[in-house]
Amino acid sequence: MCGGRAPDDTITPLKDRRSFIISAYEDNRNKNIIRILGIVHHKEVKELYCYFCCHSNVEVHTTKAEIDLHQDRFGFPYGLADIICTEPPDCGATFVSVHSSPSEIVHNLTSFPIRNREPVQFTANFTICISTMHGNYSNVLQFIQTIEMYKILGAQKVMVYLNNCSRQMEEVLQYYTKEGTVEVIPWHIQRYLKMSNSWLYPNDDTEIGYYGQMSTLNDCIYRNMYSSKFVVLNDQDEIILPFKHRTWDNMMESLQRENPDVGIFLFENHIFPQTAVSDGNFTNTSSWNGVPGFNLLQFIHREPDRPDHFNARKMIVDPRAVVQTSVHSTLKQYRNSKYVPLETALVYHCRGPLQAKLSRAALIEDKTIWRYNDSLIQNVNQMLTKFTEEPSLNP
Repeated sequence: MCGGRAPDDTITPLKDRRSFIISAYEDNRNKNIIRILGIVHHKEVKELYCYFCCHSNVEVHTTKAEIDLHQDRFGFPYGLADIICTEPPDCGATFVSVHSSPSEIVHNLTSFPIRNREPVQFTANFTICISTMHGNYSNVLQFIQTIEMYKILGAQKVMVYLNNCSRQMEEVLQYYTKEGTVEVIPWHIQRYLKMSNSWLYPNDDTEIGYYGQMSTLNDCIYRNMYSSKFVVLNDQDEIILPFKHRTWDNMMESLQRENPDVGIFLFENHIFPQTAVSDGNFTNTSSWNGVPGFNLLQFIHREPDRPDHFNARKMIVDPRAVVQTSVHSTLKQYRNSKYVPLETALVYHCRGPLQAKLSRAALIEDKTIWRYNDSLIQNVNQMLTKFTEEPSLNP
């Protein structure tokens, strides 16, 4: 029998401490390969080998991997790579191991399950990928409202790659996990690499940018490749809000009908600053007062777009059309991309201002979120009632 030990974390360092394996996926869209997502040093990792346990784990086959480093590394020494191996014919491996040498004893290695082996039926129309929750995240009310908005708009599943958050936030994540809405993937990248809070390399001793966000987004796409019709790539303070339609289902049906060759839809990001507070005088929200965080229904003013600045668009993709993604666009794909016009939808991004000097009069009133106020208030109240029967939300 061959085979090594099971991974004990989402990220597994190899012996060279220059390569870190996340997960392995079968990918037969172009040719039949095993695509292993890993974080590698862009200069120092030259060779990697895949070890397959073939024919019901009785025989070891070793093949040399192709290392395809994703182009969006933003100057950091470490970046995400696709470690691509061809499985021997009729091997039937269920696990794969990776090492920098072709002559290692396989028992000493970690064996990664090969995901996406078996075809599955869709269990979700829309799955949200929240790349990394970090910084002791504690914006509990806004997060609950955002999850409930995702459900109203048509999402069945939310993937959260969790670095750290407040205790109350952890309880909320546990509640939604039990409900079946949220799946939490532990993401403790700082155990292995020096983290930067910046997305761009600041020329210091940090090794990887912004909590390894690239790695989580790509892993999320592959995890949901065959189980979700669409994957939504955005942050926990963002909601893609349709103007013309009430739900994502209707919006995507229309967009796909008009653009049959498109698999990647990019939506304009618009800032709704948390400094511009409005009171909608909504009744029946008194139970929200004890919940820490911002109330989305109070933010209905957006900053005007700045045409000379990069717009950090977010995406709804057909995951089967994506090979590699960055944060604001895909890098390699099988189908075309399309910028969705503002009259169709926008990314409602509720955060601190980017144009702090603007007066209230210079902001654009946009009450789109209020179209959902009845169902949102009802859903949040129901959630809080059930939630407070379990743990306490009070600090």
